Amino acid sequence: MNEFRKMRRFKQEVSKEECIEVLKTAPRGILAFNGENGYPYAIPINQFYDENDGKIYFHGAKEGLKIDLMNANNKVCFTVMDEGFRKEGEWALNIKSVICLGRLETVTDNEKILDECRRLARKFYPTEEEIEEEIRKDGARVNVLALTIDRMTGKLVNES
Repeated sequence: MNEFRKMRRFKQEVSKEECIEVLKTAPRGILAFNGENGYPYAIPINQFYDENDGKIYFHGAKEGLKIDLMNANNKVCFTVMDEGFRKEGEWALNIKSVICLGRLETVTDNEKILDECRRLARKFYPTEEEIEEEIRKDGARVNVLALTIDRMTGKLVNES
């Protein structure tokens, strides 16, 4: 594996634990691929960070540009940020952002697919009954992708 360059603004770097917390709580991020004709291709997407295996899971269709690009080159970048906070008496937001570089692959184990769909859905659906109804309707058609993280960095930035 190639060596990654060090973060230039290292004083703003946040811990791995803080990065994971942002990954767990943020509802969505941007997944970027090596795109067609030399252009990057980046999409907003919901995610679930699984603490059991340290991977990020996404769901979507079984075919389309995203899948074609992944099959051509599975190295991707996933970027997410939190809602931010203001310090007492300050107007500017303080925002934590996380960048994950890694390799994306299709999950093929049916049990794992449904398990990760349920975990992702718990971030959005109000009840378990609604989750199960959605899985009953569309579970057979869902595609789940797993991002194995090769590098994760995070930083806290003050917007002033």
